[in-house]
Amino acid sequence: MNDDRVRAIVSETIALHERVNALDARPVVDAAQAIVDALRKGGKLIAFGNGGSATDAQHVVSELVGRFERERAGLAAISLTADSGVLTSVGNDYGFERVFARQIEALGRPGDVALGITTSGTSPNVVAALDAAARGGLVTVALTGRDGGAAGRVAGIHINVPSASTARVQEVHRTLLHAICDLVERQFS
Repeated sequence: MNDDRVRAIVSETIALHERVNALDARPVVDAAQAIVDALRKGGKLIAFGNGGSATDAQHVVSELVGRFERERAGLAAISLTADSGVLTSVGNDYGFERVFARQIEALGRPGDVALGITTSGTSPNVVAALDAAARGGLVTVALTGRDGGAAGRVAGIHINVPSASTARVQEVHRTLLHAICDLVERQFS
């Protein structure tokens, strides 16, 4: 073990943040605006993903239901990754590819925002949920890595972090989710 590896990891993260910072920020702003519009009309944010992206979905929901940086009323948001009973029953009865789509069908309403997070852009259950959300009249947002994959192609709003490193993509995803939380929260503070 050595200090150089730590510095290399931090440098890679900084470089990817700088690369993303040079890209068009409009998709991030559009996603935040869609969430604000949904909340103002009595709707909600529905977030989902697998593995680290599942915890990112839970994280963004906790920031909105609780608070991010300002005191304000709680905002309606749910994570489809938090209910192990639903995940296992739907996975058992319909297959893992349907664990999020089935919940979107049950809980989503037209005008809600469906936020699918996938570092590869190819997670079949995230793509299926985004498809189900679009069919149900929800606004669809994909937060992806690599080239965005199928998730980026099916979403109405696509926020891409163009890197093949899952770890680096997740680090930038967290920053972008915090940017979304900040933009949303400013409209309700």
